[in-house]
Amino acid sequence: MEIVWLSKGKPKTLIYKEKEYRSGISKAQVNTLDVHKTIISGDDVENHEYHGGVDRVICVYPYEHYQFWEKTYQTSLPKAAFGENMTVSRMTEEIVCVGDMYQIGETILQVSQGRFPCSTINKHTNIPTLLARIVEKGYTGYFFRVVKEGRISENDRIHLIEKHPFQLSIAKIHHTYFHDKQNLKLMEKMILLDELSKEWKDRVKKLYSQQQQIK
Repeated sequence: MEIVWLSKGKPKTLIYKEKEYRSGISKAQVNTLDVHKTIISGDDVENHEYHGGVDRVICVYPYEHYQFWEKTYQTSLPKAAFGENMTVSRMTEEIVCVGDMYQIGETILQVSQGRFPCSTINKHTNIPTLLARIVEKGYTGYFFRVVKEGRISENDRIHLIEKHPFQLSIAKIHHTYFHDKQNLKLMEKMILLDELSKEWKDRVKKLYSQQQQIK
């Protein structure tokens, strides 16, 4: 497991199809991240209702997916194309589970949820079908909450401190929510997973209730 890039950035005005929009998705590469309980110094989101907060301090994206997307769309993607703070290798959604604990540099971090991507990713990359393909493939990335604050440097090693016993991977949760909506047993397990963020837990509870009514 390795850090490939670290990135951060404040919200700014961007342009898509000659129209302006505000977003924090555009990040610049940095050598270090100063990580606090609720935010990274020098980093922020535009819409605090749907982004950011204690469960979504560090956005992570697996480096392996870049090759897939570039081959799929026959294009080159910039670094941090998905608006992530940390681009990592050997930590895909199939491997990483909600509740897993990592030490990276001075910080201790816990996986809180998969990313719930929005259409801004289409605008930022200028690929109109990317969001739909991300949902289809489950190549969403994920978030860390901060257990211990500190500095992360680009050369820091990533140590898995503790694997959560539920072993509910980001990929499994995503697949259940988007593509296997009748799997009530797995949804029950997700609802019991204390480490799953409130946002995702609320989504799962709502879906679970809807599916029970259908049955």
